[in-house]
Amino acid sequence: MDNKIQSFEQLVVWQESQNLAVQVYKLTINFPQSEQYGITSQLRRAVTSVSANISEGFGRNSIKDKLQFYAVANGSLLETKNFLYLSQRLEYIDIDGLTEILLQVTSCQKLLNAYVRGHKQHE
Repeated sequence: MDNKIQSFEQLVVWQESQNLAVQVYKLTINFPQSEQYGITSQLRRAVTSVSANISEGFGRNSIKDKLQFYAVANGSLLETKNFLYLSQRLEYIDIDGLTEILLQVTSCQKLLNAYVRGHKQHE
């Protein structure tokens, strides 16, 4: 499966998850100071967990281990979505901002799902 890919940095899914994290960090800069240790921190931890688990999974030898890390990355994407919806309901981001960032989340989910399907074929 990873014959041509030599490092996790070459994975489009990892690159896109990094892009998503950058956007979330930029978005949360404007969140209230009172949320620094609340939703801002939780959202940032969730989104950075996505690329971290993709990279860690890439380095694992067994398909089972890889899939476990990719499942955690998927869970972190869902957690990110949850906090984005909450942020919009708290009026920290507007509906247009939410819609835009959710498109990026969905793109990452599709890429990750395709990557996982490819690995499951080699189980």
